[in-house]
Amino acid sequence: MPVHDPAALAIAKPQTLEMAASPSDCRPPDAWHRGGRRTRGYMPQAFVRRGVWALGTAAAVFLLAVAALPMVASTQIVRDRIAYELSAWSGYRVEFGGTPEIDIWPSFRAVLSDVKFSDWQDTEHRPVIETERIEVGLSALAALGGDAVLSDARLLRPILHVTPAGGLLYAPNLPAGGRITGSIAAAREALALNPTSPDLSGLPDDAFGSVEFVDGQVVVSRGTTDEPVMTSLAGTIRWPALNRGAVLSATAIWRGESFTLDATLGQPLMLFAGGSSPLTVALKAAPVTFSFDGTASLADNAFVDGTTSLSAPSLRRMLEWWANDVVTSSATVSFSLAGRAIGDARRIKVENAEVRLDGDPGTGLLDFKLGDEAPAVNGTLAFDELDLAAFLYAFTPLSPGTATTPMRIDPATAGRLGFDLRLSAARAAIGTLTLSDLAATLQARNGMTAFDISDATVFGGSLQAGVRYQAGEGKDQVEMSFLGTDLDAAALAQAAGTGALAPTGRVGLSTMLKGKGQTLDAFLETAQGTVSASFGPGRIAGFDLQAFLGRVQEGGFFALGDVGGGSLAIERADLKATLGAGLARLEKAEFVTSERTMRLAGIVPHVGRGLALTGAVLPRATDGAAEPEPLTRFFVGGSWSAPFVSPAFTPPEP
Repeated sequence: MPVHDPAALAIAKPQTLEMAASPSDCRPPDAWHRGGRRTRGYMPQAFVRRGVWALGTAAAVFLLAVAALPMVASTQIVRDRIAYELSAWSGYRVEFGGTPEIDIWPSFRAVLSDVKFSDWQDTEHRPVIETERIEVGLSALAALGGDAVLSDARLLRPILHVTPAGGLLYAPNLPAGGRITGSIAAAREALALNPTSPDLSGLPDDAFGSVEFVDGQVVVSRGTTDEPVMTSLAGTIRWPALNRGAVLSATAIWRGESFTLDATLGQPLMLFAGGSSPLTVALKAAPVTFSFDGTASLADNAFVDGTTSLSAPSLRRMLEWWANDVVTSSATVSFSLAGRAIGDARRIKVENAEVRLDGDPGTGLLDFKLGDEAPAVNGTLAFDELDLAAFLYAFTPLSPGTATTPMRIDPATAGRLGFDLRLSAARAAIGTLTLSDLAATLQARNGMTAFDISDATVFGGSLQAGVRYQAGEGKDQVEMSFLGTDLDAAALAQAAGTGALAPTGRVGLSTMLKGKGQTLDAFLETAQGTVSASFGPGRIAGFDLQAFLGRVQEGGFFALGDVGGGSLAIERADLKATLGAGLARLEKAEFVTSERTMRLAGIVPHVGRGLALTGAVLPRATDGAAEPEPLTRFFVGGSWSAPFVSPAFTPPEP
């Protein structure tokens, strides 16, 4: 029985051990004599010497192995094996310059320079991926045997070459082989056997590890030129095994804005094979924050289905970043969207959408079309409160402006977006004007932008209105229409800033104008169309008809304000004017009282806001009788803000 057997030591008697051992190298097991004293313990000196020699030999072998690693791993065999393994994983031809450098501390790895991955079918060896440097983790034991087993990789300044794949998507030239491609093929076979519930147990379980990339670029290859679309790309892909989930964390700069992207794929192989996989995505950038949590598929009928959220401090800035100068405005209308997203790469529908536009919350359904043509948004949204000016500012190139401030009609970008939105709001505002029970539509396509109010309550009556803009090469057109029924005339006049001499009561108003220009002044200078109004019973405040007639009969000039001490009761009033060449031609303005009829006609130039009107006051005609002769005729001149009156010159009869 060997004395070093632990089981034997546990059951052996002391006498047996004394007899089995030589007197020269052992002592009784229950005593160790030192200077005549007995000390409990047991110390075989031969065993200690053999252990020291064994440890020394192992250390020497280890040191020799460590010293030999760089020399062995740098041989052509390992160099070729590294290239082979990289090619076997990626499916690309792998070429690099020089001999690999070997680092032992803090981990054993090879450093490769000027590495290029190219398609095996490309005789020109044009790179799909090229990188200045790759640090590859290696197995030390495999390297001593002349083999290369990779664990992870770090790419310094890599460049990924892609080509347009439709819309905003780009894709590299994918390999025809390799372990990853073969694993995707195995996943595709599992899908073919059971598309709804594929068996995942047979998927390859090869260990992949992690890939880190630093200071990378994504470039679009167009012939012989490369155009960077993404720079300062850095991050990590962690994929423990091919049959497990993967995590991507990256930062980059795209179109001048830095962003961070975090994504988690539950089953990458199934996703790439055309099946579905759990997917979470989080994108953060100054123009937009986006998240998605659900499932996705990359099959021919690729789809996504999950909860999503998006927020932007400025909707126009987000659209400019996303669609590359689709609009040019400094508007800062905030926007957020949350709901369930269902769709594919060309069309995504957001159900139970919760929208917030510049703080105004709304709900509804949105349908986004993301094809090769201009992106389009269709849907229905309902708001409790809505700022219409902010809405137009956010979604159209035609936005409200002042008389001298541009309405922001941009012919270069008017056709770059498509909209077809149905809107409703319990209350809506345009500046100081408040509307209730609003129903409206917004449409934009093929260079045409239209905003129509199909129904709204305002000034105590109903309103229909529309603004249309059609872009063209120097022939852009603007159309405006306004139809009001049973409106409060006094409230309308106050909102329009023409309270003086405006009739009170109820009024029906119709306006149709067509012109050009990017400011209200410029539009009115070129506008052509008609304006008409019909007033019911009411009063004209600030006008005394008897005093007016007396001053006209006296002769001479006088300010209209000199006869503003009373008010005039009217039974009805009708106005009709045509606009053209910067002039408003007043064709008819008739005010009917119980005893008199006052008429006006003439022109009102828009430039200078002058007046050139002739008028007359007549006795009211009885039904069926001939029209009586005027009691007086007069002329109105001056300006809108300060009109003056003088008797009209009547030439003597011959």
